[in-house]
Amino acid sequence: MAAARDRGGRRGRGRARDRLDPAAVPYVDALAAAFPDLGRGVTGADEARRILAAAARPPAGRPRVGATRDRTVPGPPGAPPVPVRIYLPDPQRWPAPRPTVVFCHGGGWVLCDLDTHDTTARHLSRAAGAAVVSVDYRRAPEHRFPAAAEDAYAALRWAGRHLDELGGDPAALVVAGDSSGGNLAAASLLLARERGGPPVALQALVYPALDAAQDRASYRTAAEGCFLTAAHMRWFWEQYLGPGGDGGHPLASPLRADLTGLPPAHLVVAGCDPLRDDGRAYHRRLTRSGIRSVLDGHPGMFHGFLGLAGVLPQACEALARLGGAISSTLTNGKTFGEAGGDAG
Repeated sequence: MAAARDRGGRRGRGRARDRLDPAAVPYVDALAAAFPDLGRGVTGADEARRILAAAARPPAGRPRVGATRDRTVPGPPGAPPVPVRIYLPDPQRWPAPRPTVVFCHGGGWVLCDLDTHDTTARHLSRAAGAAVVSVDYRRAPEHRFPAAAEDAYAALRWAGRHLDELGGDPAALVVAGDSSGGNLAAASLLLARERGGPPVALQALVYPALDAAQDRASYRTAAEGCFLTAAHMRWFWEQYLGPGGDGGHPLASPLRADLTGLPPAHLVVAGCDPLRDDGRAYHRRLTRSGIRSVLDGHPGMFHGFLGLAGVLPQACEALARLGGAISSTLTNGKTFGEAGGDAG
């Protein structure tokens, strides 16, 4: 039931920075220099967003897809519509029926948006030959838990009802997300199970944040020095849950949920990341529940490395395997996408 490529083993002792792949170090340093000092020098979400926006640079080149369009889909009861961006692959190269991926971006439930993750969504569409529905969920602290999880489920429900429009195979609906987006993707699955669908073929979670307890070993061994820090995560969780928020609720901490009946998983983890052990623990719990799970571990990489799929070889490898896992959901057995993780 389980497959693992987590090459990091138990070498988690000592400074995480010393374990970084040398090729990753310049990117880690650049990201850390541009990132707000959350919970220390920066305590407010608005200030954090301004700092991040000021440091943003336009992408050097965006991977080409067949078409994109922005729209809204019906939101949760009593809530506003949810903005989404739809990416359709080139129909000549990747004809329908194809997988459909509902993707939730990372950013600690507070930062980032459709634009910051535009390149990632494009890479994902090309690597899997899939339609991608990228979700612009409501962010904390203006909208605390469970608003974002409910928005993620609303987008999933809409996608499940509009597969014909998306060129999607009914048996190849996928949820995906990175970091806090992985949390929301997992939460949307729990809501789908509770509320009668839609059926999902695969959960593809990239360095997901899955437990508000933040008490696994990687929160100590990779607490600082590799871009995302344990202090950042504490701040993010505080913004998302709010004072007195229930971090033990399964929609907030899917790692604590009953995982019975969930779909197979493809999990990507980075060795130098406070969230590494959330992904590992989720993989173990899934396999113990009899659910097929693949753990793709990258020991010298850091949180956010998949965003460098056009630059770092390990990111290209991770993207290729992620795309392969998604494309394998097709009922006709064909494999779409590009070997090697096309960088566009």
